[in-house]
Amino acid sequence: MSDCCGNASFDGTSKAYRRALIAVTVINAAMCVVEISSGYLARSQALKADALDFGGDAATYAISLAVIGMSASVRAKASLFKAGSLALIALFVLGSTLARTLSDTVPETLTIGGIGMLAMAANLLSVLILLRWRDGDSNVRSVWLCSRNDAIGNAGVIAAAGLVMLTGSHWPDLIVAFLLAGLFLRSSWSIARQALDEWRDEGNRERDKTVAMGES
Repeated sequence: MSDCCGNASFDGTSKAYRRALIAVTVINAAMCVVEISSGYLARSQALKADALDFGGDAATYAISLAVIGMSASVRAKASLFKAGSLALIALFVLGSTLARTLSDTVPETLTIGGIGMLAMAANLLSVLILLRWRDGDSNVRSVWLCSRNDAIGNAGVIAAAGLVMLTGSHWPDLIVAFLLAGLFLRSSWSIARQALDEWRDEGNRERDKTVAMGES
C-alpha cells in the first residue's frame, strides 16, 4: 500500500466511520495489554515493539475520533501530534533493541508465534473494518497507516519466531524490531507531511477569505 493519498476529501464525518473507529480502538487496546505482557514473559523485542504499536494505535484512533468534525487546522494538529508520538515509539524501540543486542538471551519462540498469530487475526479484522476508509485527510489516513503497520508488524513477528526457532539465535527477533521501528518512522513522516500541507492550505483559505471580506 502506498503512502500517497488518492482522495483527501473525506474527513471522517460519518456514523459508520465512528463505529469503525470505536471497534478498532477496543481491539488495539486489548492487544496492547496482551502483547506487552507476553513480550516480557517471552523476552521478545519484536513482541514489545508490536505491543507499543498497538498501544499507539489505540491512542491514535481515540484522538481521531475526538477531532472528527472539527476544523481542518485542528485535525491537522492532531495528526501532527500522532506523527510525533509514532516517531517517539520508533525511537524507543530502536534504543531498547540496541540495548538488547548486548544480551544473548534467546526469546521463547512458542509464545512469540502464538501471540503473533492472535495479533495477526486482530489486525486483519481491523484492516477489514477500515478498508473502505483507507483514503482521506491526514486524520483518516493516519488511522489506515497504523492498521496497515500492525498487519505488517505481525507478519514480521511470526517470521521472527520461526527464524529464532531455526537458528537458536536472538538476532532475527532484534532485526524485526529494528525493521518495525523503521516502518514507524516512515509512516510518521508521511502523516506529518500531509498534515502540514493541510494546515498550510487551511491557513491560505482563511487568509484569502479575510482579503475577500476586506475588498467587499
